[in-house]
Amino acid sequence: MKIIHKRIYITLIFILLLISGLGARLVQLQLVSTESFTDKKINLIEGSVKQRTQEMVVDDGRGKFEDKSGQSLTSITHNRLVLFPFLEKMKWPVQQVSEIVGMQPKELTNRLANAKTPVVITKELSHAQVEKINALKVPGVFGIPLKDERPVPLAEHLIGLEAQSKQIIEEKYSDKLKNGAIKSTTPVGISGMQRAFDEFLLPEQESKLLYHVDRLGGPMFGIDVKYTGTANPYYPVSVRTTLDLSAQELVENTLNHYKLKDGGAVLIDIKNNKVIAMASRPSINKKDPFKKQNGSDSVENRLLTPQTPGSIFKTVTAAAALEQNKIQPSLTYNCDKSIYGNNVEEDHQKGQLTFEESFAQSCNATFAQLAKEMIISNPNILEQYADKLGLIQPVGWTGDVFHFEHFKQFLGEKSGRVWTNTREKKVPNAVAQTAIGQLDVKVTPLAVANMMATIARGGEKKQVKAVDALEYKNNTSLYTFKEHELKGDTINKATAASMQQLLKGVVQSEKGTGRRFQTLPYEVAGKSGTAEISVKDDIVNKWFAGYFPADDPKYAMVVVDLNTKSAISPTNSVFYDIVKGMYDLNTR
Repeated sequence: MKIIHKRIYITLIFILLLISGLGARLVQLQLVSTESFTDKKINLIEGSVKQRTQEMVVDDGRGKFEDKSGQSLTSITHNRLVLFPFLEKMKWPVQQVSEIVGMQPKELTNRLANAKTPVVITKELSHAQVEKINALKVPGVFGIPLKDERPVPLAEHLIGLEAQSKQIIEEKYSDKLKNGAIKSTTPVGISGMQRAFDEFLLPEQESKLLYHVDRLGGPMFGIDVKYTGTANPYYPVSVRTTLDLSAQELVENTLNHYKLKDGGAVLIDIKNNKVIAMASRPSINKKDPFKKQNGSDSVENRLLTPQTPGSIFKTVTAAAALEQNKIQPSLTYNCDKSIYGNNVEEDHQKGQLTFEESFAQSCNATFAQLAKEMIISNPNILEQYADKLGLIQPVGWTGDVFHFEHFKQFLGEKSGRVWTNTREKKVPNAVAQTAIGQLDVKVTPLAVANMMATIARGGEKKQVKAVDALEYKNNTSLYTFKEHELKGDTINKATAASMQQLLKGVVQSEKGTGRRFQTLPYEVAGKSGTAEISVKDDIVNKWFAGYFPADDPKYAMVVVDLNTKSAISPTNSVFYDIVKGMYDLNTR
């Protein structure tokens, strides 16, 4: 008998221990480890909510990029019909909904068949249609504005890409990751301004439409839909760029029309030195953005990368010669000769030309001779004037922003150069090549556009801006980017005035290399350039850089076609059509 009682006690104790263990486990599951269960940190609350909800993300919560007037550069908002999956198991007024949206009932029911997530009907709805749909008050049927990515990306290299990167989050945002402010899967900027402004753009919370459903998938709370999103009136932050949406579309469409494969175009507002439009080619390979194309990553912005300028650099040589009083108006130069003193091919001979005629017709011999004369007394003359015109140092906006020292708007912008071997300053042939933008000379197209703006302003140097302000959600300002001067000496006003006349002559002269632009509604001043990249394969960089209207400058622009053949390059056609397009935009 005692043995039986002992066994009963042992059994009861075992049962009590088992119940206590189960109770402790329930306490752990429901009260203690609800958001970090096991070493895998499983969030049990989120898991249970997911089991009984159907949801749709309306906004990912990341900050946005807008043009100067507040229009989105990355998305377009459309009114859409949204249907939740549980409708398939319910009776709902599909006939009424189909009549409002102008679709057959079967089209709607077919879209719902076997759907696991909310279905977005892509047909765009009017505001009136949205009101009629929502007035029906049908559970799981909504007309709402949704943001879609632009079918053709705008300024994609300048704005850049966002993507999931556990490495970046762990390196830059470990504190935010630990306190749960972001997840390891939160998208971050990996290139362009998405990367430069990433800390301002990180999302606080997604905005969602949520429906709680029962075990059969039906709605638990009737027609009520729950909206979850940040209630913070300040976030997400918007980046108000200097871009003009219409001008950006014009530039993108023109480059696409002429199928410019490698290079791009940049358009600057001369008065305040803001980028109005910037487009780089080739387009970004979204599947593998860092895959090499023509020797560079597809995300690399060609407008921020140093390129061989060819005759564009004669602008520097001319400015140096003018300011050093090396020009005699009556003196002519033998433009039947090459930079080495040999006779050029007959179809390239230009005869005896003055300095002004040499600039308009882009005579190599004239500028080679001037450079060789000037460098004798000043070996650094060419890089000094390249610097005065802003071609060597980065020209993009740089400054201290909150705790960010030397914050750069143009992430990845590189410096230009004139020489790589200073000993070649003593080699006449090397000097001659450098004077016409060959040999080791490399400058960014953005710096060239800035040079044209500097000349048009009478020699005033400024940093180039692509962003005006960071703005809170309630449209108040978080930070305003003020104009900054570009450091260093500049050309004097008299030299700038003379350069303006020379740049006009390129277009106005009967034999000028830019005479094609005489028929434009805006008068253009500028300089052409053809840089030899591979003589054997006849590969060149083809440029045109200038500003317009010539007598009342408003815009500076550079178009460059890289690694192309001169005979087929669309550079001048692209420049022509963009100038004409800007005239149309400003006069319509």
